[in-house]
Amino acid sequence: MKPVKILIVIFLIFLFFLTFRFWTFANKTLNISVFKAVFTKGSLKILDNSTNILILGIPGLSYEGPYLTDSITVINYNFSKNRATLIGVPRDIWSEPLKDKVNTSFAYGESVRKGGGLILAKAEVGSIIGLPIQYGIIVDFDDFKKIVDYLEGINVDVERTFIDKKYPIKGKEDDDCAGDKELNCRYQVIKFEKGMIKMNGETALKFIRSRNAIGTEGNDFARIKRQQLVMDSIKQKILSQINIINMTKLKNIYHTVNPLIERDITNQQAAAIAKNILIKRNFEIVKKSIPSELFLTPDYTGYNGKYVLIPKGDNLSEIHKYILDSLN
Repeated sequence: MKPVKILIVIFLIFLFFLTFRFWTFANKTLNISVFKAVFTKGSLKILDNSTNILILGIPGLSYEGPYLTDSITVINYNFSKNRATLIGVPRDIWSEPLKDKVNTSFAYGESVRKGGGLILAKAEVGSIIGLPIQYGIIVDFDDFKKIVDYLEGINVDVERTFIDKKYPIKGKEDDDCAGDKELNCRYQVIKFEKGMIKMNGETALKFIRSRNAIGTEGNDFARIKRQQLVMDSIKQKILSQINIINMTKLKNIYHTVNPLIERDITNQQAAAIAKNILIKRNFEIVKKSIPSELFLTPDYTGYNGKYVLIPKGDNLSEIHKYILDSLN
């Protein structure tokens, strides 16, 4: 047999090997029909050639306010542009229907019935950004830490040095601190230096949760940027560990991460997005957050004594316009 023919045979055997291993992983592990994934979009909900997915970070049962969403991000995936736009939504936006902050929507929904939190949160966040939200994903803090630790940490490029002297200590929420009026025993001091930092799960959680930093890092808008940095670092770490020749690592990542998140998008539906990303060229990820200039901070007395953000002009039209401009 000629050398060229031998190389062709070896290549075909190698291609068959990869295809078989991928099919087995998709069919047996992910429970995906490869035929449907390749030739259809399945039951994926699409409007205006886009699908929107809400990602919520919640404290979980081991923290105070277990169902208050600490981070709110919407991923808009555009099929024709092959672009995923991450939209950070401030948690302190006032919701007129709820007469409370938008970060309470998941808690209110869950108090009515199991699963109601995601339904209500998708409706409330969707009305704020002016986009229908088809799917949702929920991650609580303890599970977030497990994901980062399983990945053996992530590398995060911290943009600015900051100090937070009032980062809450878990389990100390109701401590009277032996009569200390400042309640200092409830808090710890955390500090992050500018530059690349290797973070474990606990450190990454502090980085994205910090709300009382001195200076510009102490507001919700800076926190959204930090959350996006961490999400990007997790994505990069996962991609760096995926090896299509050795599917074992990919299976291990899936079996570790999947039980730690709650979602209403199926693997088959997600496969329709993944297929489009792989087939089309130049996949792009864009990070956006609703700018502070579109909000006002009203007097506390009119909003149950809470710090809230309301849209300028007392309507959401400017926010909707900003989102559409960002996507187009």
